[in-house]
Amino acid sequence: MRGTQEVGFSMPKIKSHSGAKKRFELTGRGRLRRAKAYKGHLNQHKSPARKRRHAGKALVAKGDLKLVRKLLPSL
Repeated sequence: MRGTQEVGFSMPKIKSHSGAKKRFELTGRGRLRRAKAYKGHLNQHKSPARKRRHAGKALVAKGDLKLVRKLLPSL
């Protein structure tokens, strides 16, 4: 019959972005967490207060959530 799907055909899987998988994690409440910037290298000349300010994690901004969720459809 014409117009029907072939037997055994299925839609391709949606893959997560492998770079985004390494950079974002889900919190217990379902929000996305990211690492803060400006702490990767060249830290010897930065003040301790500046290094503390850029340490740790932060939540993904509201304006970026749509893009990150598109990169990580399984979250």
